[in-house]
Amino acid sequence: MYVIGFLEGTGAHAYFLTTGGLNAYSYAPMPVQLLFHALLLLDLLVALLILRGHPGAPLLAAAVMLADLVANWDIQWDAVVAHPVAYLRPVGLLPITLFGIFVVFTAIPLRRGLAARAGHG
Repeated sequence: MYVIGFLEGTGAHAYFLTTGGLNAYSYAPMPVQLLFHALLLLDLLVALLILRGHPGAPLLAAAVMLADLVANWDIQWDAVVAHPVAYLRPVGLLPITLFGIFVVFTAIPLRRGLAARAGHG
């Protein structure tokens, strides 16, 4: 699940960069724009580290998803409050939030499993 989710994130950020260039996230404050551009590489890094079974990968994944969630919720909060039902769709904020919750709640058990498998116990 991690690999699929983070590769989807990589693809989405690559698409936004390709179609919108450096101004793809101009609607957001500069720190959020920088984060969203960095996610192109961070998402890919997490996916590759998970595939390699690196014990630190789940914690990095949780940190990346927390930053992504905070940024997305911050820039979309007013719209969610104004039209909450509009965000109950299978694209955008809802799947990002569900995937983020999944990653955060499974990061420590997955880290333990990967560490045990790698002999880092």
